[in-house]
Amino acid sequence: MNAFADGLGALLDVSVLLYMLVGLLLGFLVGAFPGITATMAIALAAGFTMTLEPVQGLAVLLTIYVAANFGDRVPSILVNTPGTPASIATTLDGYPMAKQGRAGLALTISALVSAVGILASIVLFAAAAVPVASFARDYFKSPELFALVVFGIAVMIGISSKSMLKGILAGVIGLMLGTVGTYAATADQRFTFGILELLEGFNFIAVIIGLFGIAELFDQLLTHHQSKVRPISSLGRWWPNRAELKQTRRALAVGTGVGIGVGLIPAAGGDIAGLIGWERARKVSKHPEEFGKGSIEGLTASDTASSATLGGSLTTTMALGIPGDSVMAVMIGSMIIWGITPGPNLFVNRPDLVVSITGIMVIATLLSLALSLVRMRGMVKLLDVPQPYLWSGILVFCIIGTYATSNSLSTVLTMLVFGVIGVLLKRMSVPPGPIVLGLLLGPLAEENLSRTLAILPTRPFLEVVSPIAIILLLLAVLSIVMPAIRNARKPRGKRGALADSILDDEIAEVAHAREELDAEPDADPHPVKETEK
Repeated sequence: MNAFADGLGALLDVSVLLYMLVGLLLGFLVGAFPGITATMAIALAAGFTMTLEPVQGLAVLLTIYVAANFGDRVPSILVNTPGTPASIATTLDGYPMAKQGRAGLALTISALVSAVGILASIVLFAAAAVPVASFARDYFKSPELFALVVFGIAVMIGISSKSMLKGILAGVIGLMLGTVGTYAATADQRFTFGILELLEGFNFIAVIIGLFGIAELFDQLLTHHQSKVRPISSLGRWWPNRAELKQTRRALAVGTGVGIGVGLIPAAGGDIAGLIGWERARKVSKHPEEFGKGSIEGLTASDTASSATLGGSLTTTMALGIPGDSVMAVMIGSMIIWGITPGPNLFVNRPDLVVSITGIMVIATLLSLALSLVRMRGMVKLLDVPQPYLWSGILVFCIIGTYATSNSLSTVLTMLVFGVIGVLLKRMSVPPGPIVLGLLLGPLAEENLSRTLAILPTRPFLEVVSPIAIILLLLAVLSIVMPAIRNARKPRGKRGALADSILDDEIAEVAHAREELDAEPDADPHPVKETEK
């Protein structure tokens, strides 16, 4: 009870609510502008939250995480362009609804089901975080922690790249970057080349802002072309009637189950969950022929599934210390700077943090839902903001945010260098996720591996390395080998898709379903009535 009271008490501070409002506005803006991901926004915001208390900083970052999940539906529905990767599946039925004059209805349903998905996943987090952390603390020693880190990196490698070799290359680069600096066990300097700024290793915030923020900014500057798609300004009616709400029930249940399940898989994000949820809902629907043509069920399933990954991702991140996605990888870096290390000991030593994080997520979801239902017309105008103004603002904030972490120009230089590296890696289709994860978790893996190797000569192997560690290492190998084998068995023209990496059969069926729908005559299953126009 004391932990519960302390966790709630931390949220009663007025400053926490103010920081949540800041995160709410930033999250919506991030989601609304295509190309600006939640990872990029949180990486940028992390530089400004270093001086805040942990709960205040978490209030900003977690609220951005939640609000971006609402804001990114707007361009997906109105412009047929995903605001973030998590809203890719939203375009399948959201944009067709908008073309039928039901954009307002699509935005409202999307907001409602997204809120349901997030709240359902938060229940999972509140219920499972402490038991999972307690189990991990009791049974996870150095060998198991090393195996867990290897498993997390392997899974992210397996699903983040079209090429397994490029994913492995990214992981190796991240692990190598993690070795730069002073080795804690021996105080030896490694790969510093006499540069004082590298004694403590690369500045994590500078690296992630460079790889996710500056790299994306430079890439958009190099590849920018004026979009000919204009936002759909005719929103129609906004609120669904009883019959339309009834249509969402089955798809809501399917999407929630898929999202929670996918969210528990390290590195699997809302984009995968949304596509799988859409396809699963189409299979159980009484009207599968409407999917892809403006189906309320399709929109419900995809948005619920992509939103329901948040709680699962948060659970694996906070309880095990393995990031659920790239956003959580950035979150771990920020928490470490605050002196909080996510992992098995976190919630056992500070159970009040479970209450605070749960409360932040619930409040952020309710605030995002409320804002979603009142800001629609303004968001349409927001999509018309010229991109050069947006790019200029992002660059300025990236520089200020990075400089604020250390008050050193060398940190800004590091950010810009990794921004250029990030563009080159993007051109070569090398994913940044495994690099960040390797940089973040590499030192942890090295520390636990050295402890294990020190113990092994004195005790029997199976007494030191438990079956849990062996199973995790086998799963790590399988997570890389199986997608590679599956990819090799496919025809040459079909190799390299993301669907080849995780639950590929289900995701591939989405593309097959869209091909079938596109082959059918264009028939509007929901013609717009004159009164709605």
